[in-house]
Formats: sequence, C-alpha cells, structure tokens
Amino acid sequence: MDWWTETWRSVTTPQPVPETAVVVLSAALVLVVLVVPVLWHVTRHALTIVHEAGHAGVAVLVGRRLSGIRVHSDTSGLTVSVGKPRGPGMVATAAAGYPAPAVLGLGAAWLLSRGYAVALLWVLVVVAALVLVQIRNWYGLWSVLVSAGVLVAVTVWGSAAVQSTFAYLLTWFFLLGAPRAVLEMQASRRRSRRRGAPDQSDAGILSHLTHLPGLLWVGLLLLVCLACLAVGGAWLVGLQLA
Repeated sequence: MDWWTETWRSVTTPQPVPETAVVVLSAALVLVVLVVPVLWHVTRHALTIVHEAGHAGVAVLVGRRLSGIRVHSDTSGLTVSVGKPRGPGMVATAAAGYPAPAVLGLGAAWLLSRGYAVALLWVLVVVAALVLVQIRNWYGLWSVLVSAGVLVAVTVWGSAAVQSTFAYLLTWFFLLGAPRAVLEMQASRRRSRRRGAPDQSDAGILSHLTHLPGLLWVGLLLLVCLACLAVGGAWLVGLQLA
C-alpha cells in the first residue's frame, strides 16, 4: 500500500518543468538519432511497436478480433486482426499505424506541458504491457521486453530530472520520428515499384481498400503527423516561453 500510495502521488503531482536548454537539447538529440542510420535503425523499433499498437488498438475499437502482433529485426511489423476484409473498420485499422506515434507524441506533449512526466511514463509502461501480451514472435518479444525494461527502470528508479528528460526525449522522438517514418514508407514504395513488386505498405493496402491513389494516402498520413508535430512542438516549446 505504501508503494501504491507513493506511485499514485508521483503520477498525480506535477513536476517542475526542465530548463529551456534541456528541452532544446532533447529535440536536437532526437534529430541526430533520426539522421544517423545506425541510431535510427536501433530506435526505429520503438516507433514500430507504437505503430503496431495503433493498428491493434483501432482494430479492437472497431470490433475486430486481434490475433497478434509481430515486430521484425528489419524494423517492420505486422498486426493481424480478424473481421470484415473491407469497410470503414478495416480502413481505420490500416490507417492507424503511421499516425499512432504522432498522436501518442501529441498526447505526451500535452501531459508534459502540464508537468506530468511521471504520468506519461506510466502510460507508456501500460502501452508496452498491452503490446507484450499480443506479441507472437521471439524477436518482437525481445524488442518489447527491452523497451518495457528501460521504461520501468526510468519510471521506478530514475530521479525526477532523469524521468523528465527521458519523457521529453521520447515525446520528441514520437513527434519527429512519425513523419520520418511516413517518408521512409514512400521511399520503400518507390523501390518496390521499380522492382515491379506489389505495394504491401499501409498506403498500398489503403489504396486497395478505398480505390484512392496510394500517394494520396501517403500525403494524408504525412499531414496528420506534421499537424501533431506542429501542435505538440508548440506545446513543448511554448511551455518554456510562457
């Protein structure tokens, strides 16, 4: 009971916001991660986990039966759900992946703008736990366990400064990484088209489901991610300028 009381207190008590330099430096560090191929490949797995969680969450919300999630070593992933093969529910499920990190980043920015860094970290722990029970391959299990372990370590044992800094890093990573992933998908679509291979990307699936051009879906997904980045970034930076 003492642990629960202390945890609840830390979740519901706003923390002092970090210095402006910490916020700016965290954004700069994330930008470095996005442009350095080795760092991007390693951290991209976290984005994939959230991406697949987005597919899975919307699938459940629209009444589909979730069969499992896979995360692969090449940073790709797969979420399998059972239900009608076409229709609005399937379209929503297919469209949910790429915006998921951006929407999560937007919600995270809102929490941080109010000083709830610890609450954000616990939300992410819960998301990781929900994904973990749906993982259906060994590499995915390892990826989620490592991610969850880092989250738990920082959330439970990290100092207030470490928790806040880590929360800002994750938030910037989701906000900035989401549009990067959409552009990466479009580059992959171009390579597939040159090889004459079928388009198995989310945009390709959405094009097949809706009979709208895949490029239009790429633009829509990118627009959502950029909108979340603009609003979330304004909250984060605006908090320091207030």
